[in-house]
Amino acid sequence: MAANPEALERARALFQAGKQNFESGRYRESVDCLEKSAALVERGGKLGGEVQIWLVTAYEAAGQTDMAIALCEQLVRHPDVKTRKQSRRLQTILTAPRLRTRPEWLTQIPDLGGLEAANAEDQKSYAAPSRPPSSRPKPRPKPDPEPLDLSQVNTKDNSFVWISLGAIALIVAGLLWFGYA
Repeated sequence: MAANPEALERARALFQAGKQNFESGRYRESVDCLEKSAALVERGGKLGGEVQIWLVTAYEAAGQTDMAIALCEQLVRHPDVKTRKQSRRLQTILTAPRLRTRPEWLTQIPDLGGLEAANAEDQKSYAAPSRPPSSRPKPRPKPDPEPLDLSQVNTKDNSFVWISLGAIALIVAGLLWFGYA
């Protein structure tokens, strides 16, 4: 279909726009771009297969599951091996039975689309008069600790080590005596 380079370039640009729209959550725009791109490329070629696989996922995301399944059924016979494999996987997912979920299993995600505009309006209406940044007093540097006077350190032996070693020896001797008796 895309015999001339201009049509091929236009198809690639539409394909990229379709992917960007999909990744941004704009599924209807994605479907529109991908459908236009698929019309400009050779459907049996590698690029045509890629565009159509993305179109399947965009259809599903946009709530057009029947169209996604129908396109998958066509792509199962696509000349490109990679496209055939992907279409079989997607077809399995799309035709799988839906699991029932309970509301308590789900987390409701609020729509944050208008949050930036609301924040901008709030900031304008509650804007405080500008004031210079507060200058906090600098913390005082801590003095270096004084060096130890080694002449005042008690170096006299207090016999603790010898008493501990003696107690350990008695315990080991007692264990050996009662262990063999």
